[in-house]
Amino acid sequence: MVSSTGLTKGQALSSPTDPLTTESFELPFLAGLNPDGDPVFESLEVELVKDTEDEVRLVRSPLLTRNLAAGDKLKVINPSSAEYELLRRSGNLSIRVFRVHQLAVLAENLTAQIEKIGGSLDKQTDRALVYSIHFSIGFQVIEELLSAVCKDYPDTVWYYGNVYDPEDGTTPLQWWLEFEDQE
Repeated sequence: MVSSTGLTKGQALSSPTDPLTTESFELPFLAGLNPDGDPVFESLEVELVKDTEDEVRLVRSPLLTRNLAAGDKLKVINPSSAEYELLRRSGNLSIRVFRVHQLAVLAENLTAQIEKIGGSLDKQTDRALVYSIHFSIGFQVIEELLSAVCKDYPDTVWYYGNVYDPEDGTTPLQWWLEFEDQE
C-alpha cells in the first residue's frame, strides 16, 4: 500500500498483548557527507503513526544520523530526498559507543548496566553500539556510567547523538529543558 506521501507500508507488526498493528518500514535519513562532499544516507526503521499518512516514529536510535533518537515523531516531507520535520521528541537520548577491538566484551558489560537504569541497546555493529535512554535518568548518571566504562576499556569513545547541534557538534540543543512543554 502506498500513501499520498509515497510511503510504502511494510509488513504489519503485532503482539499478542497489543491487538493494534503497527506498520513498520525503513526510510533513508541523511547521515552526513563523505570526504568528497556527497551525501551519505542511513536506513532507519520507522513505524507509521496511527491514523496518519505522513507521520512516523523512529523504532531505534540511529548510528550515524544526528539529532534523532528512538521514539521521536517525524513528519515525512519527501522520503526520496530524505526530508523530514521533527515534530516531537520522545525524551530519549541517543548514545553512540565506538570501539575497534573486542566490542562484544564491552557490549556485554555496558548493555547490562544501561538496562539496569532503563536504557536499551538499539544497534550493534562490528565497531559500534547505539543505546537509547530517557533523559530523566540524568545526564550525570549516564555520563558517570560511560566514563567508568571508558576507563575500563581505554580504547572506547562515546558520543551523544541528539544532544549537540549537528552543525557545530558542540552547542547543546537543550531540548530537554522544554520537554514537558511538548506533552
